[in-house]
This record gives sequence, structure tokens and C-alpha cells, in this order.
Amino acid sequence: MLEPLCDETRLDEAGNLVAVIRAGGDADPASSIRVMAHLDEIAMIVKNVMPDGTLQVLALGGAQPISFGVCPVDILGDRLVCPGVLSYGSMHNSGNSANGRDVLEGAVQWKDVHVVTRQTRAQLESAGVRPGTRVVFSQHWRKPFRVGDCIAAHFLDDRAPLVAVIECARRLVERREQLQQDVWFVLTTMEEESNAGAMYAASWLPGNTTLAVEVGPVLDEYGTRLCADPIINTGDQKGYYSRSVVQGLLAACARAGYDPQAALLVDFASDASAVLSSGIDARAGCIAIPTENTHGFEMVVMDGITACAASLVEYLIRPQAG
Repeated sequence: MLEPLCDETRLDEAGNLVAVIRAGGDADPASSIRVMAHLDEIAMIVKNVMPDGTLQVLALGGAQPISFGVCPVDILGDRLVCPGVLSYGSMHNSGNSANGRDVLEGAVQWKDVHVVTRQTRAQLESAGVRPGTRVVFSQHWRKPFRVGDCIAAHFLDDRAPLVAVIECARRLVERREQLQQDVWFVLTTMEEESNAGAMYAASWLPGNTTLAVEVGPVLDEYGTRLCADPIINTGDQKGYYSRSVVQGLLAACARAGYDPQAALLVDFASDASAVLSSGIDARAGCIAIPTENTHGFEMVVMDGITACAASLVEYLIRPQAG
């Protein structure tokens, strides 16, 4: 979808999808801006294959068992995709077992979680299922669900920001003559694990400013609302975003016709904050689509995706706050 909109698209060695819209004239490559949204999603990873074919799993990314619930899963073996059921055990228990007590108390932990496969260990080995295998939500649980003016689904983080980036590219092409610097779109790998894809891309792409496009939590503690108005993140667990970029994003949202929600998202992180805190980039910022139930069954206002894209375009055309 990016290819017809951009001057160049390619995959880099880390698996990031990289695309660029170039400014006219003699734009300085050092002034380029990188816009990052991530490709990967929260999931699970196999810790151990038990003798009876049951899998012990851990979180891959920031999730608790409550984020998933008991549900069907796809086990991504090296040779075959196998079905399974994420399980906590029966609710009809007396509490005599450790995981039984956790289930009854509603405090399920990853040590209580297992995946029932109904296959033998030998069958799973033949399919390429081993420690390190990824386990994801089954395909038939991924269909979006309309709720009034909202769309709801698992994995809107990463899906909603990716749509916003594509829409941003479409709008930016129409205003290319106003661009003062090249814009690199980077759809990153491994954001939920380590931000390694973003840090690799930032280490070789030109530019000195990185923007992350994210979903942002709707919570009273942050003063954020479920609406179209973008959240402008001023800082997170990896540090504070660059003041000049925050001010530029706030101004860009206002120019696009929205009332930006400035928020300090303490329990949060992004590709941009990882790049900035590692010293790879000089400046960084983060714009987010307001989202209910982040890392769960997420819900966003449909216009929130459009608002994010429109605000991004305004920033990329005029990064300065004035």
C-alpha cells in the first residue's frame, strides 16, 4: 500500500519496511524526519513443551493473562501452524492447587497458563514447535467489531497506527511541494520485544528526528479521553520527549482542527523513546490514537485514525511550533 505513494520502498536487514517521500529541491538529508509505526503485536512464546504435549508459555510484549483470556490460539511452528487452546484450568475447583486458587481469586499469573494442543511431544517436534516458538491469537478471533463511532478488536496496536501512517503518506503526497525535508516511513519489527528494529533503522537512515505513531491509553490518571483528538505523549518510562517536538506536534494538531491531549504516559514506551534514550537520535516525539483497553480488546474512535494522520501531515509540513 505504501509502494505507489512513496519514491522508494524496501525491506532492511532487520525486516523493517522502509519507505521515503522526498522533498523537492536541495533538501538536506540530515533534516529528514522518520515516522515509525510497528508491525509486531503482543503474543506469547513457548517456554517448555511438556511430555503430554501441553505448552508452557510466557508473554511476548507487555501483556498479562487477563489481556488474552481463555481462547483459541495458533502455534507458529517452524514447519506447521498448529491449533491450541490457551487455558487456566477449570473454574470448578476447590482451590487445593496453586493455579486453582489463582483462578478462583481472579489473579491468574503466567505460571498458571498453559496451551492444550492434544498432540504428542513427537508430533509437535515434527511440526517445529519448540521453546521459542511464537503463539498468537487464532485468526478467527481477529475480525474488527463496530461499536457506534468506534472500531474494536485485538491488536489495534499495531493495526490502527499502521493505517494512520498509510493515510498520512497518501495525504502528504498531495502536498509534497510544501515539504522542506525528506520523510522516511519505517514500519518496525520487534517493538513489543526490544525496540531493536527501530534502533537498527535509526542507526542507518538519515535524519535527526524520530516520531512514533502509537495507541495511547484512555485513563483518568493521564486525563485522556476516548475521542478523535490525538494524544501527544510528553514522556514515558524511557524518558521525556524532546520539548521542541512535543510543541510542534501540539501545534500541528491544532492546525489540523483537533484539540490535542497532552499526557505524560508513565507506564508506556515507544520506538521513539527507545531511539532517543539510546542516544541514536537528537530529537523524538510520539503521537497516539486514544484507545480503550490497550493491550486487550482495544477500541478506538474511527475518526481518531484520520485525526492522527492529518495531524502528522501538518507536523511534517511545518515541524516548528510557531
